[in-house]
Amino acid sequence: MGRYALQRLLGVIPLLFVVSVLVFMFIHLIPGDPARLVAGKDATLEEINGIREQLGLNDPLWRQYIDYMGNLFKGDLGNSIRSGLPVSEMLASRFMPTIWLTIFSMVWAVIIGVLIGIISAVKRNKWPDHVGMITAISGISVPGFWLGLVLIQVFSVQLGWFPTGGVDSWSSYVLPSLTLGAGIMSMLARFSRTSMLESMREDYIRTGRAKGLHEFVVVGRHALRNSLIQVVTVAGLQFGFLLGGSVMVETVFSIPGLGRLLVDSIAFRDYTVIQAELLLFATEFILINLVVDLLYGVLNPKIRFDSN
Repeated sequence: MGRYALQRLLGVIPLLFVVSVLVFMFIHLIPGDPARLVAGKDATLEEINGIREQLGLNDPLWRQYIDYMGNLFKGDLGNSIRSGLPVSEMLASRFMPTIWLTIFSMVWAVIIGVLIGIISAVKRNKWPDHVGMITAISGISVPGFWLGLVLIQVFSVQLGWFPTGGVDSWSSYVLPSLTLGAGIMSMLARFSRTSMLESMREDYIRTGRAKGLHEFVVVGRHALRNSLIQVVTVAGLQFGFLLGGSVMVETVFSIPGLGRLLVDSIAFRDYTVIQAELLLFATEFILINLVVDLLYGVLNPKIRFDSN
């Protein structure tokens, strides 16, 4: 297991390097002059050039990248062009709302999605299966922003059960998490159903039934246990997508998270914040994939042996 983990860790290093280069180049290809934004509309050409020199924008790209990575290793993400505040402090203040939203969304999506998948597989081609798959297809097909607006109109405006936005209490996360997790729930439901059907066709399932084991034991202890290996892998990968996919939900529900900060930064051409957020989302996704890869090796030892 140690060798397997070391191989995966070493594989992440060049990937992180490539991501940092792509994010850095992408930001510098965005139209607009950061120095002009900092100087303001009434600034003279001399003032703009002075700010460009101060920000290091006159240096070659390779030099700017080296300086950026050097500051990054020191924990310095630069200062916001818009507010002048350290970017690291801005990200830290917005981090927890996004994390809680992602966790709540993932928890209910996994529980409901896997449950629907199990019931649909056990009751294949019967009405519970049809209802479950219709629910799954609906969750994937419905646009997230539309679902969020409908939930606000029904449960906030008409019924008054939940707040329309903000993060004043745990109830503020209910509607946003339902909106964000709907697509993941649907995907897990369909994937769980397929995985369960494959497991229930195996010989050990027929053997268990032939021995007279209760159907609950056959399904829960044997079929579900083996099918969950693939479900856990997919769920872990989707967790990374949720972190990046919170942009739309946080905007609809006015949640002061990383997604809302990214939208505001794009609107004001705050390049340092945009760059830091893109790099953060990419790094989180890579690390989550690493954890899932290691977890998959724990659940399925054959993967470790095949990689040696």
